[in-house]
Amino acid sequence: MRDTFLKEFRGQTIGSVTTQSSSDESFQNEVLRPILKLQNDLFIASFINYVSKNKADFYGYTIEKKLSVIENAIQKDSKFRNTMKGMIVGLFTSGEYAIYIKNSSSINKRMMSMLVERLKSQVQLFEMKPS
Repeated sequence: MRDTFLKEFRGQTIGSVTTQSSSDESFQNEVLRPILKLQNDLFIASFINYVSKNKADFYGYTIEKKLSVIENAIQKDSKFRNTMKGMIVGLFTSGEYAIYIKNSSSINKRMMSMLVERLKSQVQLFEMKPS
């Protein structure tokens, strides 16, 4: 029941999956991309909260420095990274979770680099301090 709901809730595969696709690539396009898209607003809100607590002068930074902060927040701050990871893993079906457990290291790397790129591509949302 939960698995069916999650798959319908997340939506379609994003990107192509063919017989030539690696298992990691298939997992990325069938599972990770739809979840990242679905959770985008929550990721943005979480990052805004992160900078408000940890980087008081963030909104005065150059674009390059903001991009660096985004990358470092996810790559080096394990508490923040684990929070973001939980927002993704919590939307896995039981079967997807079983796949994740077997390949967690490579899936985590893929997941976090996709998240970094997603936030960086929306850096314009972090131009002004939210009121």
